[in-house]
Amino acid sequence: MTPEGHDRAAERRLATHGRGLSGETRALLALMLKGYWPLARRYGAAGGEIDLVMRRGRTIAFVEVKARATLDTALAAIDGRKRSRFSRAARAWLAAHPACADFTLRADAVLVPPRRWPRHVADAFPLEER
Repeated sequence: MTPEGHDRAAERRLATHGRGLSGETRALLALMLKGYWPLARRYGAAGGEIDLVMRRGRTIAFVEVKARATLDTALAAIDGRKRSRFSRAARAWLAAHPACADFTLRADAVLVPPRRWPRHVADAFPLEER
């Protein structure tokens, strides 16, 4: 790859990372306005990552945030491999927080299209047990 090509690739990665952080911040604010309280952000463990861990009452929502051009492409980006890695990280978080084991546990998604309010999808996919 030429130095110019390498620079463009690095710029794209940086822009993508920035959009992701912006989307996570917008998702966090939207959930907080709905009464959720943040417990963790960008939690990584067991080879997976959870963008947000939120609590409302006796519910723990493990949240995947997807910032994409459309809601459909955002939801489609949460594929089987992503759900599996996400579930492993959720199990690791629960192992580190055993007091939350008797709470209602969900895998939520927040889809963040440009110039629109984020869409919260409660119980977007099942958490895998193993």
